[in-house]
Amino acid sequence: MRNLIRLAVALGALMAHAGDIVLFDAAKTPLSAVTSHSGGTFALNGDVLAIETRGNTGYPGVRIAGNWDLSGCNRITFELEHRDGKGDLPLTIRLDNPGADAGKSIGVFVDRIKMPRKGVHACTVALPPTLPSGRAISSKLTGMRATPFQTAGVVADLDAAQVVGVAVYMRQNKLDWKWGIRRIVAHEGDPADVPAWMKLTEKAFFPFIDVYGQFKHKSWPGKIHSDEELKAAARSEEADLAAHPGPKGWSRYGGWAGGPRREATGHFRVEKIDGVWWMVDPEGYLYWSHGPVRVTPSTAITPLDNREFYFADLPASDSPFAKFYTTRDELLYPYYVKRNIQRTYDFSSANCYRKYGTGYYETFADLAHRRLRSWGMNTIANSSDKKICLMDRTPYTDRFELKSKPIAGSHDGWWPFRDPFDPSFRADVRRLMNEHKAEMEDPWCFGFFVDNELSWGGETDLAAWTLESPADQAAKRVFRERMQKAYGTVEKLNAVWGTTYADWEAFLTVCQRPGAGATADLKAFTLEIADAYFKNVREEFKAAAPNKLYMGCRFAGRGPEFAVRVASRHCDLVSYNIYARHLDDFKLPEGVDKPVIIGEFHFGALDRGLFHPGLIKLENQEERGRVYVQYVTSALKHANVVGVHWHQFGDQATTGRFDGENFQVGFVDCCNTPYPETIKGIREVGYSMYEIRSGK
Repeated sequence: MRNLIRLAVALGALMAHAGDIVLFDAAKTPLSAVTSHSGGTFALNGDVLAIETRGNTGYPGVRIAGNWDLSGCNRITFELEHRDGKGDLPLTIRLDNPGADAGKSIGVFVDRIKMPRKGVHACTVALPPTLPSGRAISSKLTGMRATPFQTAGVVADLDAAQVVGVAVYMRQNKLDWKWGIRRIVAHEGDPADVPAWMKLTEKAFFPFIDVYGQFKHKSWPGKIHSDEELKAAARSEEADLAAHPGPKGWSRYGGWAGGPRREATGHFRVEKIDGVWWMVDPEGYLYWSHGPVRVTPSTAITPLDNREFYFADLPASDSPFAKFYTTRDELLYPYYVKRNIQRTYDFSSANCYRKYGTGYYETFADLAHRRLRSWGMNTIANSSDKKICLMDRTPYTDRFELKSKPIAGSHDGWWPFRDPFDPSFRADVRRLMNEHKAEMEDPWCFGFFVDNELSWGGETDLAAWTLESPADQAAKRVFRERMQKAYGTVEKLNAVWGTTYADWEAFLTVCQRPGAGATADLKAFTLEIADAYFKNVREEFKAAAPNKLYMGCRFAGRGPEFAVRVASRHCDLVSYNIYARHLDDFKLPEGVDKPVIIGEFHFGALDRGLFHPGLIKLENQEERGRVYVQYVTSALKHANVVGVHWHQFGDQATTGRFDGENFQVGFVDCCNTPYPETIKGIREVGYSMYEIRSGK
């Protein structure tokens, strides 16, 4: 029931009709009703409110005050002007009640829109219907990226009869943008129909999760209702695996046994052959990496703190199922600790216990290897269960994340950016390499990612964040040395930067970003920080594991060009997490030619009981299988891409993990049952991937 945003080119002025409510009209609304939102600047320019927003300034835009009763409206149209040429313009819209608290999702409706090209566009957004107990129930649904009461928008906690403001703004964007608003009009209409559970009272709705971790109030194909159904699903899958033993013509490691053979070195490596990058397996066969992230029985762990009333049948402390209060996903456990989450329950492992008995873990581990080969996959990707990897039946990779001293002023994404000049940096790489010594010595392990989706900021930010850090920051002291050598005196630096440092000691003690005059030096030192980061990791990595591939830091999306260029000088492969339907438009920066591996991609749908489709929403499971073929085929046809890794093996918990992610993105559901439509697509492309790669 998530809102579908209709986006169309506005061919003329947005026409008002009987029953429409005009919230803003640039030609008529007093400018006094408009205020800056997080630093956005604005001015009237004829019939448009022209707006400029700066990157890395939070949520810049505008807010328009008013007093409107929208209880009879079912949609709202924003007539907007895209005045920039940088590509898709991503905007967030928000409606406010009196006393709204957007940070706590109280008294607001929030949605996101995207304009694909320069020009004037009319963007129509559905408004949420009024539900009898909707706000009361929604106020108790916490810790989930999406809930069963989301009918429209990203956040829908609005009394439509009392709207006192509408805001339009950027959401934590890194770029500067120019755009504008012409009109905002709400339209009367019948509310959308809603599913039966949205009409329930609070008492009837809770608890809404059954003993298997599934949503109680909805039915779908494959939903489990009894332990016997679980066991029947296991028997059915065994028959399917027997009928599909795996692709023919693969080597022991899943390489292309029917293709050209290179030198056998006993280790994985990368090699460019006839203009196309490949991995080469230990026996010398060409290899293309295809597999899922997080192969573990514990994909559906969910926090219980202050939420136990969500669940119908949590086990008593003396139950055999009480053990699943303490099972962990080792990679993600630090994230629970960081957020001070005290109690969790592991529904996916508990369901494996029901399905396979007391030896559930061993059964799951064996099944993981057989499944992957049967599905046409040859890799256990990072963040998977180490014991399953070390069975040496499927090649694998892993990742670790540095925990050395950070640059104090850096923006905290998953973790803050680590200071590569601090002695703790190299020491932490050595520590982590030693912790993974077994994998480093295992020929089935082809390499490691170090870190994940770092916050790089823009081309000056690493240096600027360093200047915003305290005097004992190692990177700041190195920066001072560079500037002393370049300028000699602090007065010369001040003249260029527009700063007022009293002396070189003040360079360390002052913790603020300088003005535009410092841009060239900030760019240069940002590059030096990035170079030190990758160089120091590589040197320590190769000292400990010379035959393993250093696979980079998994850039979020396409990554900032400056960082990609630096990474290409030090990494064996450049890695990206790219969530899209295909990679047809993917390219490396001009002049960079390196093998590339996709560390994460996925898509999901809302037809199987979960509330969030993940980062790419599709219509249903059938489309999911088709788009899987499309994405992997586009990667196989790209000369630089040597593998793709799906995020993730199993669905996340219906009620969310540590950060609320509750995505329908697994190859299997929380009951460890494969999605047949997805598996069909995986097999279609997996069984023929070497023919596609070689153009045969």
